[in-house]
Amino acid sequence: MTILLKNQIGAVKQAPTGFSWTMLFFGVFVPLFRGDFKWFFISLFASFVTFGFSWFVIPFIYNKRYLSNLLETGYVPADEYSKSALVKIGLLLP
Repeated sequence: MTILLKNQIGAVKQAPTGFSWTMLFFGVFVPLFRGDFKWFFISLFASFVTFGFSWFVIPFIYNKRYLSNLLETGYVPADEYSKSALVKIGLLLP
């Protein structure tokens, strides 16, 4: 499921929810391409420390952490569907 988030100046971002298939297949490059440098370094460090095992763990948590980070930086749901999806996964209060 993909939701739309917009910031104060009207820029809209599509953000996926649930399991991150892209993170599973492309690993540390996904946060890098999304401009999420914090999680790029976290996943890079984790992959070195765990000898790549983290590539099977991080996809379960990455999309929720990415959405949480976008909401903290000022993005808000762009439509009612996105708002209800964020409430459903527990990132937004009703």
